[in-house]
Amino acid sequence: MENILFDAYKSKNLDLKNRIVMAPMTRSRSDNPENKVTELTAKYYQQRATAGLIVTEGTFISPEAVGVINVPAIYNATQIEGWKLTTEAVHNEGGKIFAQLWHTGAYSHPDLHNGEKPLAPSNVNPQQQVFTAKGFQTSEEPQPMTTADIKQTVNDFRQATLNAFEAGFDGVELHGANGYLLQQFFSKNSNLRNDEYGGSVENRARILFEILDAIKEIADLQKVALRLNPSLNGIMGILVDDETIELYNYIVTRLNEYNLAYLHLIEPFTDVSNNSYAIQEVAKHFRKIYNGTIIINRGFNKETATKVLQDGDADLVSFGTPFIANPDLVERFKSDAPLNQPDQATFYTPGEKGYTDYPTLNN
Repeated sequence: MENILFDAYKSKNLDLKNRIVMAPMTRSRSDNPENKVTELTAKYYQQRATAGLIVTEGTFISPEAVGVINVPAIYNATQIEGWKLTTEAVHNEGGKIFAQLWHTGAYSHPDLHNGEKPLAPSNVNPQQQVFTAKGFQTSEEPQPMTTADIKQTVNDFRQATLNAFEAGFDGVELHGANGYLLQQFFSKNSNLRNDEYGGSVENRARILFEILDAIKEIADLQKVALRLNPSLNGIMGILVDDETIELYNYIVTRLNEYNLAYLHLIEPFTDVSNNSYAIQEVAKHFRKIYNGTIIINRGFNKETATKVLQDGDADLVSFGTPFIANPDLVERFKSDAPLNQPDQATFYTPGEKGYTDYPTLNN
């Protein structure tokens, strides 16, 4: 009996050769002054193009979005040209690839912004270690965004979407998860604003829908997706609270009006089983609310991924770390072959070691 993981998936917005997605993962190989990807990155994604869909590492939409060194961006012509190498390489293998568009917000450091404070919803320091040219440094209090800053950020997401399509991407995924800018707006403990972008659930979600509305003016939303981590708690300065479930129910319900490519959800990073403010089973919860395609992520293996698809709680499953060490993950799943173990020491180091040199079944 054929495993559902290997079934093609076709919706009104997606046409994929299987239900296995490569999740976005920072790999820090853009170690050049232009923050552009190179032939090495093209090779990395090309090796993994048997996935039904690849979502790239988070990619900065503007200089203000930067929160770590050696990560790619997509806000100028040089960067766009660099990404064309990757999209062409993936397409030559019959793969499909979305760019994840990223703004880190408070998760940054003045050293990455010419000494200026990074922009965020409010002056709340997430107290995180940020990788800079001087090594790891503790984040500092950010600069609260003005209304003009927010409008500029909305436009930056819009322009980055245009740039991604110019670079040949099949679509874009907005990074609304893991404690970065959009989730900083969503969360009451990181958003202390008392204007139209703070306070109520609707206000804290406002920037997201302004971004989607702006993108809708210049692109087909069927090629736009969103990633959310609704039960993130105690990580990146984000805490669940008495309005967290209400907020995400509001967001996901309203997303039904936008006809996106998919909604990429993450199961809890930590044990929230005794926390009444957190959603315990994210895919199962939002399957009842969202009418479109759901990708689910977080610690799945072949067996658990098969089950979540068979149970109907998601349409696609994304895998992160397994794809690092197994460029031929799809083939290994099909043949029940053992998986290579990743070398964590090379997750964020320059060069091909631990990046493009993992063996495949045919090599």
